Amino acid sequence: METVVSGIRSTGMLHLGNYFGAVKNFIKMQHDYNCFFFIADYHSLTTHPASADLHANVKQVLVEYLACGIDPGKSTIYIQSDLPETAELYLLLNMNAYTGELERSVTFKEKVKAQPDNVNAGLLTYPVLMAADILIHRAVKVPVGKDQQQHLEMARTFANRFNRMYKIELFPESFAFNFGTDLVKVPGLDGSGKMGKSEGEGNAIFLADSPDVIRKKVMRAVTDAGPTQPNQKKPEAIENIFSIMKLVSPDQTFRHFDDTYNNCTIRYGDMKKQLAEDIIAFTAPLREKILELSSDEKYIHRVATEGAAKARESARKTMSEARKAIGFLSF
Repeated sequence: METVVSGIRSTGMLHLGNYFGAVKNFIKMQHDYNCFFFIADYHSLTTHPASADLHANVKQVLVEYLACGIDPGKSTIYIQSDLPETAELYLLLNMNAYTGELERSVTFKEKVKAQPDNVNAGLLTYPVLMAADILIHRAVKVPVGKDQQQHLEMARTFANRFNRMYKIELFPESFAFNFGTDLVKVPGLDGSGKMGKSEGEGNAIFLADSPDVIRKKVMRAVTDAGPTQPNQKKPEAIENIFSIMKLVSPDQTFRHFDDTYNNCTIRYGDMKKQLAEDIIAFTAPLREKILELSSDEKYIHRVATEGAAKARESARKTMSEARKAIGFLSF
């Protein structure tokens, strides 16, 4: 059975973009692949080195993974920092990663502009840590968005370089994977870009948001004065709202507002009210499950502990071979 690895950073709650863009596919994958899903708390330190409550953030993401339907009996769910082998492989791969290739990373360049006062070494070597996350389980398939594909290419480079240097076929080449469908990009409520935590809380609908919070966020979504010609092309901000509605609303609801847009009779206030109620209805079962699981400390502890043990079993085999190939032998 082929191995799949993917993770979500532990900087806060999951939102609709995470759910439709990744988690729905994770749920499908766990039935057909050997899946490792991890909560990337190491990665979060590159942008949030002094989190107010890292442990609470990790717990929240773990609970929401479970609430969405990821089954610890079918997948391995673990916390990145519970796997010291990942940090060791990260160190070894860093020895053969070159500064020039890391500085050419598009994501690194973007982060340098976004956080000029926090250009840390972890930010530069982020692709190496991502490669370690993948290679520690020798994964061949990695669910990633377009923004991570360059990092995946670098992971293949590091894997091939290790194999070539130490004359061993230890690491397979890993490729992007999305369970047979195009990657879903969920837009934000701010009129442009994608839904995400870094764009501000008002841009994203979180799975644990209360109905009142959802209504307030949706009603503040960016719109315009309305179409002036029949069948007019929708501006990006308007297209964003329709895209979200297509994901959470009944088809007839979507068609109704699409028709009213095309015949220039649309009332955005009515559309946003309907969209808010549809999002509330869609997230209600998830929100209830999140609340239920959040109070079950024993279950959360068991999932995290058992997940770490399963992940370490896989990681130890990889590191044993890697250390032997390099020449780290016990006396």
